[in-house]
Amino acid sequence: MKKLIDNKDYKGIELALSQNPGLANEGIPCDDVNITKAHPLHRICDGVFSKKYTDEEAVKMAKIFLVFGANINGNILAEKQDTPLIAASSLHADNVAILYIDNGAAIDHAGCHGGTALHWAAWCGRDKVVRRLIEEGAEINKLCIDFKATPLFWAVHGSKNGANNNMDNYLQCVNILIQSGADKNIPNGEGKTVFDLLTDEDLELKEELR
Repeated sequence: MKKLIDNKDYKGIELALSQNPGLANEGIPCDDVNITKAHPLHRICDGVFSKKYTDEEAVKMAKIFLVFGANINGNILAEKQDTPLIAASSLHADNVAILYIDNGAAIDHAGCHGGTALHWAAWCGRDKVVRRLIEEGAEINKLCIDFKATPLFWAVHGSKNGANNNMDNYLQCVNILIQSGADKNIPNGEGKTVFDLLTDEDLELKEELR
């Protein structure tokens, strides 16, 4: 199945699932070296991040899996384990994330580091996903487990350390969160607020947080 996904073989995926629907929820290894398995709806997001195919192409494949009974939340909701939605939110698969939200994905589940999809979308500067999650009712001031930090804190921290180099995306995330009621004065587990992350150069962030 991994080869079919990597090759965007839509017809091959559909044929394989029609012959064995159980494959819609059978774990797929990352690669030949890293044999850790993840749900197919998660693995589809990996290919977007590694640029094997586009976000739109991933949506097309994910829809096929959903038709054949793929569980939108993966095989089990376990604390600190990522769901397909968290994978999409953290792997720059924005349209896939929105597809999963539209299909009833659990939006406040605590995945890696105890961060929700909103935490991870904020960390990665995925403003489109941040907006959609908030529209769906994501808990805006929820603290992650490991760092006891809010999605807003993750957004500001991610703007300095995340995988997305486009500051405009982070500014959008911060703006959306603030306009939606995010509390900028909630400290993390170390007692720091978002203001403690700012330097003299962070003029645009300061303006958004003003």
